[in-house]
Amino acid sequence: MMQLRSLLFVAYLYGLMAFMGTFFILVLMLPRRVIMWCIKAYTQAIRWGMKAICGIETELRGLENLPDGPFIYAGKHQCMFDIFVPFLVTPDPVIVMKRELLWYPFLGWYALKSEMIPIDRAGTTKTLRAMVAAARKRVAEGRQVVIFPEGTRTAPGDAPHYHAAGIVGLYKALGVPVVPVATNAGLCWPAHGTRRRSGRIVYEFLPPIEAGLDRKTMMRRLQTDMEASVDALVREGLAVQGRTQPIQDPQAT
Repeated sequence: MMQLRSLLFVAYLYGLMAFMGTFFILVLMLPRRVIMWCIKAYTQAIRWGMKAICGIETELRGLENLPDGPFIYAGKHQCMFDIFVPFLVTPDPVIVMKRELLWYPFLGWYALKSEMIPIDRAGTTKTLRAMVAAARKRVAEGRQVVIFPEGTRTAPGDAPHYHAAGIVGLYKALGVPVVPVATNAGLCWPAHGTRRRSGRIVYEFLPPIEAGLDRKTMMRRLQTDMEASVDALVREGLAVQGRTQPIQDPQAT
């Protein structure tokens, strides 16, 4: 039964993307703020579908830790929904994203119009400079820069692997605080595959790391705070699901 519900949700997820992307196509000619509203509406629809179809509840915890104005949103990345959460909690997010996503129908069009920051996965020095330059412009507009420091989706229980260059480059250049965002989303929505599990996904917004620290201190605090929260959230999520280990179903890989 859960596999059937999972497939129904995947059909809902991408079918809704195609429907809303087509329905709002003329919005691409309107100001960026209108596009952001459309993305927020799609995000709320995904959240509703997760609960109605798959029995997945979502909790946003620690919202009081989000600063006013620009900051760096440094998120743990376990599933696709992670990239939509900033649209629920920040007024004007700009996401550092893989350049190849611009080739995706609807997703790429709206990413371009909403002025996201596409980067080359090769991660060269030129790429880093371009990312920082674009982020400076967005922060000057009062936006919140979203980056996933590990660079790719990981499963709960996997060893963390942070790529310091991107997050450190932004931190040093922008002069704004970093908010670590922990999650246990991968317990319900695995990094790969179509299988979903009912349960409760929590996104926890941790106290900001102030601007102006040296590289090593900032990265140590980011990883220590993030991983401690992730471990606690995974234990909490497993208890809700009645499991003891974050082992993915073979059908989800």
